[in-house]
Amino acid sequence: MKKKRVLAFVLAAAMVGGLVTGCGSSGSSDGGSSSSDSSEATGKVYYLNFKPEQADQWVELAEQYTEETGVQVDVQTAASGTYESQLKSEMAKDEAPTLFQVNGPVGLATWKDYCYDLSDSAVYKDVSSDDYVLKDGDQVLGVAYVIETYGLIYNKAILNDYFAADWSTVKSIDDLNSFEALKTVAEEIQAHKDDLGVEGAFTSAGMDSSSDWRFKTHLANLPIYYEYKDKGITSTDAIEGTYLDNYKQVWDLYINNSTCEPSMISSKTGEDAASEFALGEAVFYQNGTWAYNDIKDNEVADEDLGMLPIYIGADGEEDQGLCTGSENYWCVNKNASEEDIQATLDFMQWVVESDTGRDMLANQMGFVTPFTTFSDYLPSNPLVQANEEYNEAGKTPVSWNFTTMPSENWKNNVGSALLEYAQGTGDWDGVVTAFVDGWATEYAAANE
Repeated sequence: MKKKRVLAFVLAAAMVGGLVTGCGSSGSSDGGSSSSDSSEATGKVYYLNFKPEQADQWVELAEQYTEETGVQVDVQTAASGTYESQLKSEMAKDEAPTLFQVNGPVGLATWKDYCYDLSDSAVYKDVSSDDYVLKDGDQVLGVAYVIETYGLIYNKAILNDYFAADWSTVKSIDDLNSFEALKTVAEEIQAHKDDLGVEGAFTSAGMDSSSDWRFKTHLANLPIYYEYKDKGITSTDAIEGTYLDNYKQVWDLYINNSTCEPSMISSKTGEDAASEFALGEAVFYQNGTWAYNDIKDNEVADEDLGMLPIYIGADGEEDQGLCTGSENYWCVNKNASEEDIQATLDFMQWVVESDTGRDMLANQMGFVTPFTTFSDYLPSNPLVQANEEYNEAGKTPVSWNFTTMPSENWKNNVGSALLEYAQGTGDWDGVVTAFVDGWATEYAAANE
């Protein structure tokens, strides 16, 4: 049994190179060894990737592995918001994925009958802690391959112009540590957007499938986190919605101090929001460390990228860090042939042990990983560094509790209610109903 570790400690240790190289990794310049002779390999790999923002990089990495080993690796990437439906479709085919993903315990409950036991695999031996695996009894059915962080990405240069203005109330980033402070800053920026040369305090809160997950899932995590924290629980089959008023006030802040009117958000996309921030048209952009590749090399310099916690007005939030966790767990299809299973295990080992794989995950994809093999491969992503600063300051990371959300249908219903409220075609009671009543209904359906 691996020793349990606190998430913030593991991340902090990883970022300063404090994690030692674990068993199974060679650390050699040739990138490590595979668990079988690749020249004799007869299997193939089919990876159904969850993350569209790294689609091209996974294809490139697969091509490099095939060139090096001769083993065929095919990668397909599901469109944003469609992974579960595409996985169901692909699993019904003769040539089903050999490597796929689940988002946590809820996802595992759906797919555990397809999951190969990774207990004896090299990739499990390389993971730093059982905090990053999904188990069913003694079986290891999923291994997280990336630890991610999200919050309010901000433009330091524009925010400093705001602090220096004679009309601004908040005068330093240290004072921007609560919802009330965030509200003051956002509303003053919106009122003086022409003075600052921006189109809004926040990027557009797009509600198409490329963007709505930022609010129906990631933002919705905050009221769940604080309710769980109050009750000392990690999941529930009946959420009470104690912090839904807080959810409402931050959603109101987003849509009323944005680059567009609330009535327009149904047509806005994730690409729109990334572009607005990258071009310096907005000061705040709710997203995570993975968004760095979408916004770098534009108008906002790396040194001007920061990230704030998402403040919602909860007691003690001044000690809150960024939202940190994983919803990306690798699973191997146990119904694949023995040759394909072995080929898949070898590919996973190569990804986390070879120089080529580690460089791609850390430096090209910008991932922080839970593997002990990455002490020499740390991402230069400035948003990752922002998280490290909160860890060093002793702030408490907000855990990712959206892996306990009852279903994708629940998220979609919450998203639809948020959109109707924003457009004026529904009221906030509709959001509360979708959140609370929908949670109980979906959990009951899942248990059936």
